[in-house]
Amino acid sequence: MNARRLAQWSWALSAWANHGFMTTVAVGLFPIYFDRYLGATLSGERQTLYLGATNSAATFIVMLIAPWLGALADRRASKKRWLMGWTVAGSLACAVLSGIDPAHWSWALLVYGVASVSFWAGSSFQDALIVEVADTHEVNRISSLGFALGYVGGGLLFLINVLLATHPAWFHLGNATEATRVAFRDVAVWWLLFTLPLFWWVSEPPPSARPSGLRELWATIRHIAADRAVRNFLLAYWLYIDAINTVQLMAVDFGTKLGFSSDALIKALLLVQFIAFPFALLFGRLGDYFGVKRSIYLGLAVFAGVTCYAYFMHSETQFYVLAAVFGTVQGGVQALSRSYFVGLIPRERAGEYFGFYNMLAKFAAVLGPLAMGVVAFATGNQRLSILVLEFFFIGGALLLARVPMPHER
Repeated sequence: MNARRLAQWSWALSAWANHGFMTTVAVGLFPIYFDRYLGATLSGERQTLYLGATNSAATFIVMLIAPWLGALADRRASKKRWLMGWTVAGSLACAVLSGIDPAHWSWALLVYGVASVSFWAGSSFQDALIVEVADTHEVNRISSLGFALGYVGGGLLFLINVLLATHPAWFHLGNATEATRVAFRDVAVWWLLFTLPLFWWVSEPPPSARPSGLRELWATIRHIAADRAVRNFLLAYWLYIDAINTVQLMAVDFGTKLGFSSDALIKALLLVQFIAFPFALLFGRLGDYFGVKRSIYLGLAVFAGVTCYAYFMHSETQFYVLAAVFGTVQGGVQALSRSYFVGLIPRERAGEYFGFYNMLAKFAAVLGPLAMGVVAFATGNQRLSILVLEFFFIGGALLLARVPMPHER
């Protein structure tokens, strides 16, 4: 394997690393752990509200810091160092989370929030580093490879941890609670270990001589605001990625409140991971041959249909169907959105621009989980909360129609 291919696979492997947190902790076990153990004394509505508020607070913090950190990382050629710093912080938070008991459930939410901030902030630098490993003609393929490895890596670790939680005796553990704590610790190790190849094999250009103060950051904001293509893309992405992230973060809580068993919820999550792996790769090819924008439209149409389907869902079998369909488009839309954005921005300022990319994504994700939680709490109707997301998918698609393809600029 030559140095360039090694750098590309090392970059993609960092998604294998951090998706372990998303699958095992954020989406999979923590909502169940909080529902059945840490927050067992709280009502279901309050659990949904507190979990949604924690997810929203974490993404709001990332929204505030991502652009400035991205600009600083560009000028000092330190995207890799920032990514490793957030990786270490997230890994430590997962390890600490494993030792918190129900008497301190509020502290558990705080530590979970720190891990979430670390995941989202680190992802911004991971996104920006794609310009160091992929040329324009290969960016769809490499972006899709990253998401594909993220799903299969996250899915594999989640499968291991599901076996831990459902069959603790196999691993000489006392019960599911003890096994879940072990799962949080193995996420910490996995996250750190598989990020190391990126640090070793992906290179960055030398530091820029340009200043990195607030005045320069404000100048970049004005430049983005004046660039119609970038501005409209960011607004479109802001809307539809919110709904995708919200479904990821709140799906288990939604299913739990509908009375589905933990076993069914976990199987559905595993189904998503392993279906998303080949379909993310397929969407990379689809973007090359069918067009990136058309492929994103296809994915958003499927998401909108899935959201409506979820409102009428009653059985665990229907939940499996929903998970399978969701998995066919989840990674593809995310991967092609990232590669689309790469074609719209100056590559030498990728950290700064991806800071804004992730800032808007996180600002949207502040609204989604919180909106679901508020609707569920205010109406007492868990089903009604999912329909809020329909507006985000439709609005995002309409705004995307106003964005030219990179070669048309």
